[in-house]
Amino acid sequence: MNDSSIKRIYAHEILDSRGNPTLLARVVLTNDIIGEASVPSGASTGTHEAYELRDGDERRYNGKGVLRAMKLVDYPIAPKLYGLDVCDQRLIDDTMIKLDGTPQKKELGANTILALSLACARAAAQSLDKPLYEYLRKAFWPDKTDWIMPVPQMNVLNGGKHAPGSVDMQEFMIMPIRASSFADALRMGAEVYNALKTLLSNKGLPMGVGDEGGFMPKLTSHAEALSLLTTAIQKAGYHPGTDIVLALDPAASELYRDGKYELPIEKKSLTADELIELYASWIAEFPIRSIEDGLAEDDWDSFKKMTQRIGDHVQIVGDDLFVTNAERLQKGIEQKSANAILVKPNQIGTLSETVDVITKAQQAGFATIISHRSGETEDAFIADLAVACNAGQIKTGAPCRSERVAKYNRLLMIEQELSGMSSYSSFK
Repeated sequence: MNDSSIKRIYAHEILDSRGNPTLLARVVLTNDIIGEASVPSGASTGTHEAYELRDGDERRYNGKGVLRAMKLVDYPIAPKLYGLDVCDQRLIDDTMIKLDGTPQKKELGANTILALSLACARAAAQSLDKPLYEYLRKAFWPDKTDWIMPVPQMNVLNGGKHAPGSVDMQEFMIMPIRASSFADALRMGAEVYNALKTLLSNKGLPMGVGDEGGFMPKLTSHAEALSLLTTAIQKAGYHPGTDIVLALDPAASELYRDGKYELPIEKKSLTADELIELYASWIAEFPIRSIEDGLAEDDWDSFKKMTQRIGDHVQIVGDDLFVTNAERLQKGIEQKSANAILVKPNQIGTLSETVDVITKAQQAGFATIISHRSGETEDAFIADLAVACNAGQIKTGAPCRSERVAKYNRLLMIEQELSGMSSYSSFK
């Protein structure tokens, strides 16, 4: 047993940003270095995601407790990991994957496995006295020599499951693309966010925020939301389409009913072809450059149509379509169903599998966006991951609420640590 061997493992039940339980794992090495990680949880989740283990006891946290997951960490997982070199991430992850033995990790839970996987990576970085992003780079992407800071996708207007009572579609985001640095981009985004707040106030609209920190006013159409954002960009002193562009996440699987896409606030029931044409009309009017989950998670043919129709000048992002799964991503690459992927580690359950998906996407020329979940913690692992793999984009909410700002602040620190060695992503 060497100094970087795993000596002890602990699991704790903590709360996420929605007040629901989640898991925090702590890994202790023989040299007494400790690595910690906590895992998020989604509200709008794809049916093909890896399994999230909950207690199901309605007397406690409405059935959402994670005491079962904690017990599984104690046994059978911990004894299988004791003595392993914490720097051997693939061995650690493969050991847990084999112990679970199911495609969607239904025996141990992806949340259980991921907490330990990420905690081990953090302990490994500390044992080597390296920042997490540098450790991840050397471990998984040693051929990359430049450092690229990601463009943030900032969800400043919330709807759907993230903000019940607002619009039907889930996320309306801004992307500061013309910035000299990540710090500059974050400032631009925060200024637009505050301009939007003033705009809503002047219109007498509510200024409460949803799960991801974006405002959730009651609007009469989605075009009104896009118009508000475009105006806020201008009010902040920037040029829509040049300095800052818009991104959408309709979360269309949540709108899909019996072969149609339902938009109750607009009293519309649309076919896939009609919805694609609606997006095309918005793109012609507003500076939209990215659409995530624009169609339902298994509507592969329509995704291909949408990519053919607007994918030459708009990023078509698969989230529920791909669920950070290498097999589904391969299908999308072969069918040309999208040109970008959203990466969420808790959709697949281990760091190694997440890395494999990122690598496959980048090799295929897909844009890669590292993402948070709506139920988050203050763990900023994804910030280091985005820099390590040169993702070029990160999605982690509005510049509001500490669980979102924690990721932005970590990126500020990383950029300062790199001290002139990094460049800001050139979004195309």
